[in-house]
Amino acid sequence: MIRLALSDAQWERIAPELSGKVGDPGSSGRDNRLFVEAVLWIARTGSPWRDLPEAFGKWFTVYTRFWRWAQKGVWERVFKALCDDPDFKYVLIDGTPVRVHQHGTGAKGGLKIRP
Repeated sequence: MIRLALSDAQWERIAPELSGKVGDPGSSGRDNRLFVEAVLWIARTGSPWRDLPEAFGKWFTVYTRFWRWAQKGVWERVFKALCDDPDFKYVLIDGTPVRVHQHGTGAKGGLKIRP
C-alpha cells in the first residue's frame, strides 16, 4: 500500500488543472493521481528517480511525464490551485552547483595570528 500525500479535497482542487485527463486532446494519462503522488514521493524523500518504488510505475516514464508537465507549466497551475491550503507547502529545490576554490577544500579555518 502506498502512503498518499494528497487528501481527496486537495486532489479534487488540482484535477482540472492537469494534462492528460479524459476530454483533453491527445492521449490521456493512465492514472494522474498515482503520477502526482509519485512526484510528491520523490520530492518528499529526496530520492533519485531510479529509486522510485515499482508501485508508482516505471521510473523513467514518471520522470519523462514530470519533465513534460514542467515544460508546459502544469506544475505552476497545480501550485496555484493549492497555494491557499495551509496543509500543503511548496517544495523548493535548488540544483545550482557551487564550486569551491581548490585552496578552500579541506583547509583548516580560523584566524591566523602572526607575530
